[in-house]
Amino acid sequence: MQANTTEINSSPRFDALTGVRWFAATLVFVYHNRKYWRSNVTHTALQFMNEMGIGVAVFFVLSGFLIAYTYGQKPLENRQSYFKYFLQRAARILPLYWLILTARYIDYGFPNLKFTLLTYSLFHGYSGVHNLDGIGQAWTLSIEMAFYILAPLLFLLGNKSLTKSIVFCLGLFSLAWFIGWIWTKANGNPGEYFYGFHFLAGATFLGRFPEFLAGMWLAMSLKKTKLPILLKWKYKTLVGFLGLWMGIYLLAMCEPNIFSHGTETWKGQIVFYTFIPFFTMLWLAGLITEKTKMQYFLSSKPMVLLGNASFAFYLVHLSYVNIRLRGIILFPDRNYVLLWIISILLYLTFEKPLYSWVRKLLFHKRI
Repeated sequence: MQANTTEINSSPRFDALTGVRWFAATLVFVYHNRKYWRSNVTHTALQFMNEMGIGVAVFFVLSGFLIAYTYGQKPLENRQSYFKYFLQRAARILPLYWLILTARYIDYGFPNLKFTLLTYSLFHGYSGVHNLDGIGQAWTLSIEMAFYILAPLLFLLGNKSLTKSIVFCLGLFSLAWFIGWIWTKANGNPGEYFYGFHFLAGATFLGRFPEFLAGMWLAMSLKKTKLPILLKWKYKTLVGFLGLWMGIYLLAMCEPNIFSHGTETWKGQIVFYTFIPFFTMLWLAGLITEKTKMQYFLSSKPMVLLGNASFAFYLVHLSYVNIRLRGIILFPDRNYVLLWIISILLYLTFEKPLYSWVRKLLFHKRI
């Protein structure tokens, strides 16, 4: 779901960020399977599981950092630079997604042409009715693609003043909300595109931008000769990691009931958009700047391999592939280990070779 850390550096500190992707993917896996363990865990544990979807937020903060650190505003230098940048980012996400989506459609049947084009282009992610169609978890890929498109401009604005990036994103949110409102007034907007404050805030880049900007701020700060006081703190790895779990705890305490999420309350929204991005960013800063046992563990070869395969895992752990797999075999761990094995194979035989070929094509030939 984000830039490969091998693009920016090959060192334990950046390898550890790859390992973070395994952690985030595991949180999401637990979140999506919590209903199967409902009768086997305590009430408190289930409350925590209800909030482990914040693994997606960890991905977004990490993506904000990696894209900003890798590219900055360089793609804006000329049209060719931006074109290469965008093709490279699209090649990171779309081929594997298209492969799994096509397999699903061949198996179950293709929808009408219009909707098929929407799912392949990820534009269905802007519909409150259809954003979970096809490969359900792909709604986050719509967010990633929107970020990729805007990231160089956000870096340019944020490098001058982070406030400018925030104001720009809030302006986009307001514009999208207005378009959705006008659309609904005009013909009812049956697909609910850009419609609904909560949908825009929770399921599109227009509302999830704080997570990306937290990562971008970290990247911009590390590129400066003088680090902010925040990044000079000791024990950033420990404080950030514990703070992330504290955020999960606070979200759990905000849940109206055991079948709901903390973000369904205004207190939970505050926690989600402040605690989670801030402490995730601080944790990443610690993994980059401090030598710790956690950095050592996350930068180990097994964790790096799992981190690199995390995008494939994210696409197969739920929806079509997992449904088909469960029809054949189902282990007590809900196929957690087996899904990782499949993900590693997809990464090594399809995702990595294809992405390497695209990069070679882009940087060895004129486009």
